Amino acid sequence: MVKIASVKELLLNRYQISETFAEISGFLITVSIMGMISILGYVFLKKFVLPGIARHIEGNKLKWDDFLLKRKVFEKAAKLIPLFVLYLGAPLLGFWEQGIKRATSILILIIIANIAGCLLEVIDDIYSTTEVSKEKPIKGFLQVIKITVYVLVAISIIASLMGTNPFVLLSGIGALAAVFSFIFKDTILGLVAGVLLSVNDMLRIGDWIEMPNYGANGDVLEITMNTVKVKNFDLTITTVPAYALISDSFKNWRGIKESGGRRIMRSILIDLNSIKLCSHTDLQTYQRIDLIKDFLQSKIIETNNDDSKMITNAGVYRAYLEAYLKNHPQINKNILHIVRQLQPTEHGLPIEIYAFTKDIDWVNYENIQAEVFEHVIAAVNRFDLRVFQNPSGHDLRNKIIADKKEISAKEY
Repeated sequence: MVKIASVKELLLNRYQISETFAEISGFLITVSIMGMISILGYVFLKKFVLPGIARHIEGNKLKWDDFLLKRKVFEKAAKLIPLFVLYLGAPLLGFWEQGIKRATSILILIIIANIAGCLLEVIDDIYSTTEVSKEKPIKGFLQVIKITVYVLVAISIIASLMGTNPFVLLSGIGALAAVFSFIFKDTILGLVAGVLLSVNDMLRIGDWIEMPNYGANGDVLEITMNTVKVKNFDLTITTVPAYALISDSFKNWRGIKESGGRRIMRSILIDLNSIKLCSHTDLQTYQRIDLIKDFLQSKIIETNNDDSKMITNAGVYRAYLEAYLKNHPQINKNILHIVRQLQPTEHGLPIEIYAFTKDIDWVNYENIQAEVFEHVIAAVNRFDLRVFQNPSGHDLRNKIIADKKEISAKEY
């Protein structure tokens, strides 16, 4: 390639123009030639080489290289070619050599940093296709690497503009550590939180978490260095700071998936006035119920021998509920299930069902729970018990009507 000096001498000797105009013209001609070569090289890559690479990648059976196309790694790498041409051709520009080299080196560093960031995203894309990615996400770590690369490139660019050694500039940054720690406080806290969450296996993608302080109640979509993205059950998205998951408490419902059961814990209030000791007649009546037939036979024998062991209708009802849960096909028998009494209150005697369903799907779980308690409530009358319920308008109306009928009957 012809140097500027050669072009300048040619113009001076042949066209007899001024030296200044010849120098400017020589510079423009040399730069134009280099620019044409750079542009032609880039166009050749863009029109012929890159489409050929894309066809090859789309035609093979490999999956990981598809992400290179998705992130446009090859397109970004192609931009380096014209810059390398300008950098290598800089010595031909004479006085402008250092300026051209400095400018092109800065642009090359920026593009390389961009390519490095894309490659890190490709790594995350490939890793996300594996099952282990849900348990051990690496997006936060890759973001740290990306930031580190960008910081190093920024330091190199500043050093290039200042004309100094990057290591000298880097040593001076130590004095600014306090400032950076203040500016990037959330980033540093998020990094530490991300490491703790991952190492301690506190959170995974797909976990159902509940964090009322931040309005989060749903499945984890994404775990990054600074934030955790949660898709709530009302289809809204909540973004929670990563460090908040360490500094505050949150509930992770992953255990219901791992244990294979989802808890039912509800109570039914029994009217205390309906509880009574069972007579032999009552026990024989209840004995017709298959689920507690064997239980009542043993109780009848016990009460025949010892009146102090007489059982109440509430006790028979509890035994019935225990047998009902034991025979229910959707109740997990491998996890604790009990029917217990709680402290009596002015609202009656609470009888609590504590059990776990086999199906942990929310919709199915709610259907099973509803089915169980509909049966629990409906079965109360079979044992001469009443469910406690505050008087309603309907009850008051019936009471008034009954009182009027009673008064009318007395008057008659």
